[in-house]
Amino acid sequence: MPGFEIIGTGHYVPGRPVSNTDLSRVMDTSDDWIFQRSGIRQRHFAPEGSGCSDFAAEASRRAIESAGIPPEEIDYVVFATMTPEYVFPGSGALLAAKLGLKGVPALDIRQQCAAMLFGMQIIDGLVKSGAARTILFVGAEAHAGFMPWEDWDALDPASGRTATPEQREKANKHRALAILFGDGAGALVFRATERDAGLRGMKLHTDGTAAKLLYVEAGGFRTRPYWKHSDYDEQKYIPTMDGRELFKFAVTKLPQSARALCAETRTPLDAIDWFLAHQANARINEYVREQLGVPPEKLPSNIERFGNTSAGTLPILIDEQTRAGKLKRGDLCMLLALGAGVHWGTALVRW
Repeated sequence: MPGFEIIGTGHYVPGRPVSNTDLSRVMDTSDDWIFQRSGIRQRHFAPEGSGCSDFAAEASRRAIESAGIPPEEIDYVVFATMTPEYVFPGSGALLAAKLGLKGVPALDIRQQCAAMLFGMQIIDGLVKSGAARTILFVGAEAHAGFMPWEDWDALDPASGRTATPEQREKANKHRALAILFGDGAGALVFRATERDAGLRGMKLHTDGTAAKLLYVEAGGFRTRPYWKHSDYDEQKYIPTMDGRELFKFAVTKLPQSARALCAETRTPLDAIDWFLAHQANARINEYVREQLGVPPEKLPSNIERFGNTSAGTLPILIDEQTRAGKLKRGDLCMLLALGAGVHWGTALVRW
């Protein structure tokens, strides 16, 4: 049975870096307060009018270029986002059109921060079934649309403006969430291979009883119409997050999943070259690392520069590690992620 290998990687983040100090211009916070709680120093936000498929397209072009193949060789697209341009159609079709992939199937998936793990299982199935040979996976997010401040110009010190007391008060209600997220896209080109590479094992889980630990209340089709006039005034377009419970969930479930996967595949933890973890909060990853007894140098981090880019996070991290010459052919990697749903899991992959 064929496996898969990653032959190209790329990423793209929109706009200028927005520092923690910049955020203090629109809500009550500081660089120290944010960094101590999350490990984040800056993030990027999509400009008005720019959607996730726009910077997904740029990340994809970079991945395809690094793969050294023409776009026409892509025969399947898997697109992961929780922040699409439209309720429908999904952003996968928009991305395929921007890349000139007319007639190529494009699948949209919605597992948020855990999307790449679920996407890899799909890719493995497509390759093993012979349905596709060269697959583009993209994770991209435009979280700017649910940020709680109203005056975006006030983020820029050059504007000389800051939020009004009323605007600041409204933003403060969502400060714990707003400091965490950033925008960006990561793209990976997968190809079927007969060499010893690809998925070695996977543990995926979903617990819908915990869905409201992180969710958006407004915009669903349980109401008529699905958007109410009051949704904006009541800030129901901004996600509701129980950060404390999500933290507990992550530091409990991810080590359990990692140990179970190692036991099932008979893989010692110290035989794994890299632990590639979703970047939701540096403290979560440090807890998980300590529980597993993993050396710090085996668990790379980029949350300081990007924040949590949800579905874009793991592909961005993989691109950076690959271009830095750290991820190499033959390396054994464990991927770990947990996202809203709640979806979580781990995967063992031979590079």
